[in-house]
Amino acid sequence: MSNGFFASWFVQGGSSLVHPIWLAMFFLVLIWTLVWKALALWRAARQGSEWWFIALLVLNTLGILEILYLYVFSSKPALAPAAAKPEEAPKE
Repeated sequence: MSNGFFASWFVQGGSSLVHPIWLAMFFLVLIWTLVWKALALWRAARQGSEWWFIALLVLNTLGILEILYLYVFSSKPALAPAAAKPEEAPKE
């Protein structure tokens, strides 16, 4: 089994043949996915969307489902009401 799929990734001495570019791309995709997943999970939890929360937690779509949820399927979060301005005293 030394000529198998996984054996082709390593050479004698245990050094990896994974190119640094692929490693960098992997970490960029990982960060991209985690940021979108965190934002979508946070909004789903705040809005009480249990099924969306479960789907977003379980499915890994490289951020595509998370972006769709944030911008298409979820309602926009309500803005905090502006502080009421005190009424001015009538001028005489």
